[in-house]
Amino acid sequence: MEIFREFTFEAAHRLPNVPEGHKCARLHGHSYRVQVHVSGEVDAQTGWVMDFGDLKKAFQPLHAQLDHYYLNEVAGLENPTSEVLARWIWDRLIGQLPVSAVMVRETCTSGCVYRGEQ
Repeated sequence: MEIFREFTFEAAHRLPNVPEGHKCARLHGHSYRVQVHVSGEVDAQTGWVMDFGDLKKAFQPLHAQLDHYYLNEVAGLENPTSEVLARWIWDRLIGQLPVSAVMVRETCTSGCVYRGEQ
């Protein structure tokens, strides 16, 4: 079984490695939406994979590092693409949760899904 919880945060960034003249090289911001997926067996007693509150608690320190910050200044996010951000989140949660996927949306229509190293 797989469950997920969605989180939101506001942040600014710029992409330093895009071609000259690319619009994403300029400072801009997004209303990010992140889904953290975890998988496991449904517990016979509780009827769930895990408490959604535990997902929220695990993500909270990351939210505190990202919300209303300039992502390029966060260690590990010097090139803060959606792909880099998804892996950054994964790397910080994988030791705490049975993470199966991290989805990052930077707009209503654009984002990525990271499922770990295959």
